[in-house]
Amino acid sequence: MQRTEGMKSTMAEVVAERKKQMSPGRMFVEACAAKGLEASVEYDMTITDSLTSSRRKPRYPARNMLKVVDLSRDPRRFYWHESPPLPGDPQVTEADLRREAANRFHRSPIPELYPTTAWVQVPPDLWEDPETFESFINYRLIVRLGTAENHTIIRGKGGLLNIPGVIRMTSKGPFGSTILAACNEAEQMGGTADGLIINPVDYYRFMGQGRLMDDLEQNGVFIVRTRLVDPGTAIVGDFGHGAQLFDAGRSVIRFAEPPPGTFAEPGVALMAEIYERVVINLLTNFFIVTL
Repeated sequence: MQRTEGMKSTMAEVVAERKKQMSPGRMFVEACAAKGLEASVEYDMTITDSLTSSRRKPRYPARNMLKVVDLSRDPRRFYWHESPPLPGDPQVTEADLRREAANRFHRSPIPELYPTTAWVQVPPDLWEDPETFESFINYRLIVRLGTAENHTIIRGKGGLLNIPGVIRMTSKGPFGSTILAACNEAEQMGGTADGLIINPVDYYRFMGQGRLMDDLEQNGVFIVRTRLVDPGTAIVGDFGHGAQLFDAGRSVIRFAEPPPGTFAEPGVALMAEIYERVVINLLTNFFIVTL
């Protein structure tokens, strides 16, 4: 029976729908079955955002704090941002009451996105067991990519800790008091401190000494605990309105040769890569708090 154009279209839709339902690991497993160690898969999504955790106690990645802008589906070319007034700026009406009224307004082009890369070494012949290989990609390679993404967002080139102009707060008083002072400062600037990034050392120390972490979470503060901020350091800010993650909306997984020093011994390696960059729109609403 000769296929009609309508039938061809329907089959293409079925194939596309099946791909949507497959995990990134399953898609790579099928590519590996067809091409062996030459397999390479490009995804029209950011794969760190593609899997749900089965952990009973969630530990959220930094990307979950941010408004994500998928540039593959969003045609914008610029973004807006504000900066504090400069010395000598004219007096602004009621700036003593509404400090943000004196901010300067800016338009900038979308910045260059940075690659975020993760590597794993594949145990010999693991690809001969499709289910185990799929799980290894989904829950080892992509989990490692999530850690690398946290590094990009928090302390990499262009990360939150390295964006010029973010206000730094310290105090001779308790660390927790300084965190709360930063939350207050965000509100004095007209925003809301709805996010906190903190090292697990400090998170669990606060849990053992009092209710600060519980009180913040019950007050609507989204807490990310990660070793990628140093103990005694926290990032407090208005993540909901004051920052964005520009995301290419594409990813790649492929077999590749890792850089020297990546692994302790030679072997077959898999690489995963995404492309993104964080920006702060409301610079005066973010604080790096230190002991």
